[in-house]
Amino acid sequence: MTHLWVRSESRDHEQRVGVTPEGVKSLMDAGLRVTVEHSTSRAIPIDGYVATGCEIAPEGSWTDAPRDAIIFGLKELSEDGTPLPHRHIMFGHAFKGQPSGRVLLDRFKAGGGSLYDIEYLVSDDGRRVAAFGYWAGYAGAAVSLLCWIAQQEGTVAGPVGVYPSSKAMQDDLRNQLAPLGNKRPSALIIGALGRVGTGGADLCTSMDIPVTKWDMAETASGGPFPEVLEHNVFLNCILARPGTPVFVPASAKTAPRTLSVIGDIACDPDSDFSPIKVYDRVTTWDAPALRVHDDPTLDVTAIDNLPSMLPVESSDDFASQLLPSLLTLGALNEGVWGRAKTTFDQHI
Repeated sequence: MTHLWVRSESRDHEQRVGVTPEGVKSLMDAGLRVTVEHSTSRAIPIDGYVATGCEIAPEGSWTDAPRDAIIFGLKELSEDGTPLPHRHIMFGHAFKGQPSGRVLLDRFKAGGGSLYDIEYLVSDDGRRVAAFGYWAGYAGAAVSLLCWIAQQEGTVAGPVGVYPSSKAMQDDLRNQLAPLGNKRPSALIIGALGRVGTGGADLCTSMDIPVTKWDMAETASGGPFPEVLEHNVFLNCILARPGTPVFVPASAKTAPRTLSVIGDIACDPDSDFSPIKVYDRVTTWDAPALRVHDDPTLDVTAIDNLPSMLPVESSDDFASQLLPSLLTLGALNEGVWGRAKTTFDQHI
């Protein structure tokens, strides 16, 4: 019997989960064994999982799970260097040359386990089967707007936190915009036709922010793209990969520009393929804005777990996308899972 073990998340501010109680019930009805760990942070209460009749395990006990269990989480594991003998489903961020990714792959190699990276779960036509993209774009646009509001007040954006709903997020932004009257920034979104860009554009529209939407057609020339510097806010909503053009070169710091906030929602500064060359590290919930230049001001916000700001909506959305693939876990060497394993094998 295929055994899926849903682990708790160890990262700060991470309240999401990749399968809902309804999804667990569907998996069990399909013949899978499911274990769900307790969690002190998960946005969806444990009671719903208990009601399904699945097995409940202590928080963080996946390390002692049976070796044939498939460990399912979202964000990174604690970096303790221990070998990883299990099969894991999670976002590994390990296949684009990231230093931390090399460390993770070494742990899998030492333990004999495998990584089924969620970013590389793709259908026959190469499209991802599940992504948090929409809510990443939505929250990333919101944080970028907070950075811009802080600049109007002569400060740097302060800590951000969890919202119970997207409506609550909108209400908070409107309250913070109120002292500025009708003043709004202009925004340029690259990747506007994708899930991430759509979420970012929807947030901007809800805040009456004029948006210029670019996608593949507008960036096909390979650059340079002076239009980026002509907007107040730039939202990067495409994943870095070989051949990705540079949208913001290092010279942008001192170049004449209107641009004052970069929201790198794709958030991959460790990658050689990053299209944003003015910063080199992610930002955090406690310090969402990284000031990379003072005069004129330029802030970068690059939080790598943005959907966690809206954990219930983003979990429900993602879980509904992924469930059909989870139902095929019994055939790990085929389809979505077989392709992901091949990708892992190539990099290991």
